[in-house]
Amino acid sequence: MPLRIRVAGSATIALLALCHAAPFGVARAQSTVTPVVFTARGDALVRTRARLQAHDTALAAAYAALLDDARKALAVPPQSVVQKHRVPESGDKHDYMSFAPYSWPDSTKPGGLPYINRDGQVNPESRQDSDRQPFGRMSDAVETLSLAYFLSDDEAYARHAALLLRTWFLDSATRMNPNLKYGQAIPGVTVGRGIGLIDTRSLAQVVDAVGLLRKSPTWTRADDAGMRAWANDFLTWMRTSPLGHDEENTKNNHGTWFDVQSASLALFAGDTAAARAAVSEARDRMARQILPDGRQPEELRRTRSLSYSVFNADAYTRLAELARFVGVDLWHYRSPSGGAIRDALLYLAPYADAGTKWPGQQITPVEPREFLGSLRRADAALADPTLRAAIAKVSPSIRATDRSRLLYPDSP
Repeated sequence: MPLRIRVAGSATIALLALCHAAPFGVARAQSTVTPVVFTARGDALVRTRARLQAHDTALAAAYAALLDDARKALAVPPQSVVQKHRVPESGDKHDYMSFAPYSWPDSTKPGGLPYINRDGQVNPESRQDSDRQPFGRMSDAVETLSLAYFLSDDEAYARHAALLLRTWFLDSATRMNPNLKYGQAIPGVTVGRGIGLIDTRSLAQVVDAVGLLRKSPTWTRADDAGMRAWANDFLTWMRTSPLGHDEENTKNNHGTWFDVQSASLALFAGDTAAARAAVSEARDRMARQILPDGRQPEELRRTRSLSYSVFNADAYTRLAELARFVGVDLWHYRSPSGGAIRDALLYLAPYADAGTKWPGQQITPVEPREFLGSLRRADAALADPTLRAAIAKVSPSIRATDRSRLLYPDSP
């Protein structure tokens, strides 16, 4: 029988510990075992797999798009922090380093130093010889390959995903040190900021990817233990370092994504207390971040106010999924000030229709696809007719091919 996680609190974590071990034994031969994933839903993925095996045409376009992406991901070479030419202040290339994307040279100062901020305007220089882009290529490829493997059983996808993970996180010659001391540096100002933690927000997808790889003989007990050890070390750095505390105390989406990383890494590492603490912090943030009418004031003051409102709402929907594993219902929680995740999504829902004009400042285009993940995640949890109608406002071709269609097969 497939394992289904429907228990709460410490019992959930005990079952997770069992599931960490199970896929390497008898469960590895049982393709229907529900994978241990956190921001996705393992039971939904099992249903998707069964429907694809039954040649369900409703999922065919999204599956074809996934496999096309997976074939491209097979061509992504191993990425590593040691491939950069720059050397961090520590002298250790294994330390991750990146640059603030919205920081620009000050034309009124010699050498342009110190750099100044232009909110929402990406400086192309920030993308040169930075670890941010290789990390993104690795995490995107691993997420794609692991899902393609789970749904297709093609070991080629698992093998390449494992290679990418080992290179970035595990192999002593190429691994990233579990810290972000030098993330989002600003020339002339600082060699690293707590804000740099936004760079690694996709670690939540990476740990889910590991959950999908566990039934493959390519992914070993040693690999799994190594990844959990790295996650625990990184989580410790996040929770104890000055830069980590800076990000944790940030009032806008940075704080929310800090909680997403904390909760997902803690669940992956089996740290019940840290997972519950991250969920509690997220619940407390809602009183400051979401108004009763659904507006998110910290995001609305940005030059890309719609993008950042969607971005922060996406983080909250992921947190609501993570909270289920420690027995907390964030989906239906309403803060003392009156705001709730559903309110934030309802406020944004009309703008999933590309023809509806956003009233705030938005200096870059917004793709309707950006709404689908959070809306479909909410549809699975809330079954709200207004949110479901908003999904239907997105172009049919985008809805049919977007990967979220496979993650939430019962959603339109």
